[in-house]
Amino acid sequence: MRQSSVRGERGRRRAPEARELGWDDSMYKEGADPDVTAPKAKGDHSGTGRGERHRRGGPRKKRGRGARILRWTAFSAAVLILGTAGAGYFYYEHLSGNIKKGDLNLGKNQLDRSAANAKGQRPLNILLLGSDSRNSAANVALGGSHRDVGRKPLADVQMLLHVSADRSNMSVISIPRDTRVTIPECKDPDDGKVYSKTDREIINASLMNGGPGCTVATWEELTGIPVDHFMMIDFAGVVNMADAVGGVPVCVKGNVYDKLSGLRLEKGDHKIKGKQALQWLRTRHGFEDGSDIGRTHAQHMYMNAMVRQLKSGTKLSDPGQLTDLAEAATKALTVDKGLGSPKKLYDLGDELKQVPTKRITMTTMPWVQDPQNPKAHVVPKAGDADKLFSLVRNDTALDGKDKKDKKDKTQDKKDTPSDPAAPKGEIGVTVQNGTGSAAQAPTPGRAGTMAAQLVKDGFAKAVADTTPRTQATTVISYPKADKRGDAQAVAKALGLPDSALRMSTSVQQITLVVGADWRTGTSYPKDAGSHDKGDDKAPDSSAALNGDDSSACMDVNPLNRF
Repeated sequence: MRQSSVRGERGRRRAPEARELGWDDSMYKEGADPDVTAPKAKGDHSGTGRGERHRRGGPRKKRGRGARILRWTAFSAAVLILGTAGAGYFYYEHLSGNIKKGDLNLGKNQLDRSAANAKGQRPLNILLLGSDSRNSAANVALGGSHRDVGRKPLADVQMLLHVSADRSNMSVISIPRDTRVTIPECKDPDDGKVYSKTDREIINASLMNGGPGCTVATWEELTGIPVDHFMMIDFAGVVNMADAVGGVPVCVKGNVYDKLSGLRLEKGDHKIKGKQALQWLRTRHGFEDGSDIGRTHAQHMYMNAMVRQLKSGTKLSDPGQLTDLAEAATKALTVDKGLGSPKKLYDLGDELKQVPTKRITMTTMPWVQDPQNPKAHVVPKAGDADKLFSLVRNDTALDGKDKKDKKDKTQDKKDTPSDPAAPKGEIGVTVQNGTGSAAQAPTPGRAGTMAAQLVKDGFAKAVADTTPRTQATTVISYPKADKRGDAQAVAKALGLPDSALRMSTSVQQITLVVGADWRTGTSYPKDAGSHDKGDDKAPDSSAALNGDDSSACMDVNPLNRF
């Protein structure tokens, strides 16, 4: 592969600031061509669906080999940031010229940002997307399917990366691409075309409705989790990261041979790189039941292993390889405008590196077959999917370790306020209407209704605030620890559990935001499901994988053994 060049004015400006950030001249290659040739892969005849459903002959869209490759490239985009955060600010400045930028949310009602905790820290939610675009020569060379040139791309890999407010843990949720969801109304920022709301499409089609911003709106509607940024990549060249770190360790429980991806491994542990790494990430039929779910699990294992390699101090084998990799990846990277500066990318990499691998949890959205099209599509599993989304909304670690690691000591005695409550008539309460969502308009007058109810209950200083809000879950925030008793008194009057309470520096007094989970009535519905009262851990059906689990090993499909 030819080395890329970083020269001229950018090169002259890198000292001394770049040296202070750990960047040195060995990362620059003289006299090179900045274009990077994409690695070529042999044909992939993998199916597109979920194993048994497609084996029974359900309808499906034909996919080229590039779609298989690009399912995992968003993982590598995040890993790339982890691996190059120390590369230096001025190299990011160079790379930023390669990056495409877009609007964060194309829907009508963007969710408000996650609330700050007692220390003023906020969670960070990044939507990682991989598209099947054929709209460049490199992508056609990789993916074939010339008939798809010019077609709007589909988002064939989608995962939400949630970093906790205190940066102690990270949770990742993958959603199968064939999940049927509600795609809200979106407006294309380029041509002004308005795409109507629909509940008849699968989630990967949301990208066609104006771009990544519509996929963001779809995720917010489905999960109630506010998305801060998106990153989308459509180029498979980042598989070279496996070579750069000397290979990625994986494991299979039996001899596996997938004729369609070409993966052939004997039982046991292996360190894969290059073409073999690509085969691993594309393999569907060889793992588990031969469905896309098994492929997702294999990709989680791969991503975790690569992150462990990087965070354990593994050195990139050649600085020039990192340069080529960064050039290739950023030329295919699209991010929201809020993430489009080199400084923000650099800071993001630093934030991600704070999370220890033992506190990274990878999950897949719990799902069941779609009653309307069980052979081809899935839908979120009632209860389990809701719980997974709620845990992330409430910034609760999916590994279930929050109780030991970062439990708020003011909540040790849930039935007894940490401080006595003031008389009801002296407690100031601000009530806001947050019942709107990406697909639903807010319930009119909701803040006024609830403020009136609180006044009736004796909270004479309760007032409605007409500032529009959009929030999935009803929350009562209080500004400091000695106000927790007051917040509990308000919660008790309305039937809200203690899990609805948040200490936040962003409020001046007790503040009730009535969320989309409580659109009618004056007593919080017991079946709202927005506040988990039991096990604070990802449900078993999400197939959680811990980032530090080096013992993970893939089950092999009995039909694909040798």
